[in-house]
Amino acid sequence: MTQKLIIRNLLLGFLSWLIPFAVSFLFYKPGGALVVPYATFKSTIMVVGVISGCYLLIKYFKITEGDFIKNGIIVGLSWFAINIILDVVILIPIMKSTFTDYFMSIGIAYFSIPAISIAMGSLLKIKSNIHANK
Repeated sequence: MTQKLIIRNLLLGFLSWLIPFAVSFLFYKPGGALVVPYATFKSTIMVVGVISGCYLLIKYFKITEGDFIKNGIIVGLSWFAINIILDVVILIPIMKSTFTDYFMSIGIAYFSIPAISIAMGSLLKIKSNIHANK
């Protein structure tokens, strides 16, 4: 893994956390009350996370030159860790929550990150094999 790819991995991983976090502020009143039902908020932020995450993964994979499945595993696990760590440092104190309650409500959804990144890597490998055999 090149230094450029490592830096891209970390930067995009940070953005994968920051974008949904920033968007979430649009759903709160200045006093801290939600302006929509919690289920609507949670679903909307999940959709924002998936769409922005997929876009960021495309940006990441554009500079990879092979080992697509390996890169999918590395980026997926890296972003999973980045998102959990940033939530522990920033979100859990804001929520005044325990780690267990946080993880069961929010953190568990981060397993979708490596699932999507590995699927993208697998698809890229399949496509590269098809083009190599032509």
